[in-house]
Amino acid sequence: MAKRDYYEVLGVGRNADASEIKKSYRKMALKHHPDKNPDDESAEGKFKEAAEAYEVLSNADKRARYDQFGHEGMRGGGAGGPGGFGGGMSMDDIFSQFGDIFGGGFSGGFGGGGFGGQGRRRVRKGSNLRVKIKLNLEEIANGVEKKIKVNKLIEAPGAKYDTCNTCHGTGQVTRVTNTILGQMQTASTCPTCHGMGQSLSNRPAGSDENGLIREETVIPINIPAGVAEGMQLNVSGKGNAAPAGGVNGDLLVVIEEENHEPLLRNGIDLHYDAHIKFTDAALGASVEVPLVASKAKIKIEAGTQSGKTMRLKGKGLPDINGYGKGDLFVHVQIWTPQKLNDEEKKALGLMKDSENFKPKPSSRDKGFFNKVKEMFN
Repeated sequence: MAKRDYYEVLGVGRNADASEIKKSYRKMALKHHPDKNPDDESAEGKFKEAAEAYEVLSNADKRARYDQFGHEGMRGGGAGGPGGFGGGMSMDDIFSQFGDIFGGGFSGGFGGGGFGGQGRRRVRKGSNLRVKIKLNLEEIANGVEKKIKVNKLIEAPGAKYDTCNTCHGTGQVTRVTNTILGQMQTASTCPTCHGMGQSLSNRPAGSDENGLIREETVIPINIPAGVAEGMQLNVSGKGNAAPAGGVNGDLLVVIEEENHEPLLRNGIDLHYDAHIKFTDAALGASVEVPLVASKAKIKIEAGTQSGKTMRLKGKGLPDINGYGKGDLFVHVQIWTPQKLNDEEKKALGLMKDSENFKPKPSSRDKGFFNKVKEMFN
């Protein structure tokens, strides 16, 4: 089934600001919380859908990419389908996100007279890694799998974690304060385990204070066709590990384009300057032009003028959203000889006074200034 538009999921307009998006998400999450709807099997799906939408629309970079590319651009945005880019969110991820919005006392349960009645151990997430990948034009046109080496944190063999003695595994500590209105109970993140509910009991040699070590790992990355310079793809769960069985961070892949002369990219379209001989322009000819991974022949009509643009439909780059391909625009540039021998000079001298050699621009060949003048008339 096709994904619903994220703005539709949260019930906000495309111009909604951050506060509107946050307010709407709170409302939707409360409405569809699984514990509040124990007899509604669809509630958890709607709860996750709202969390996924909020994860994207609350992040400026992800929102901009979604606005430009739609769901296809979220392949790797941390809010996608199974496999490849965007492995989706677990319920622990959502509750952790939800807790950040409702405050540290919120848990997964509605029992106990309100949010956080039962307490919920915080699931810690590892830090993200960022890498840059250079792609040539052919790789961008067709998509490619790249295998890259990253130096990432992993849990050290032999690392062991026990229940935290401070919070007894809940991830929270409760304090009771006497006030004029009676006793007030507050809950906050455990300062010893930082909300994990566990602490390191056996630290292997060479590991850090969390029981993690660095290891070089090879990670395969599927780059979709149509990516562009500066685009960031998110490989979910391939970043640094978190201690005590936490959630791995993400691998952020930033795209860099290699120089691909003589073709110049403009979005999904390509441009090429075809320099042709003076005689070919006058007599007509068939000339070869480069494509992304091959070549094509185009016909130059006799009398072709410099500056003429020819369009080769569908010979550009694919749209990342799957909306077809761009075009290749061939711009004809007539090459004027810079050196002539005596025989060539004599031949051209015989023709220079010919009526056929005198410029006779048609309405289609008007100069730049005349075209600009027409725009303001």
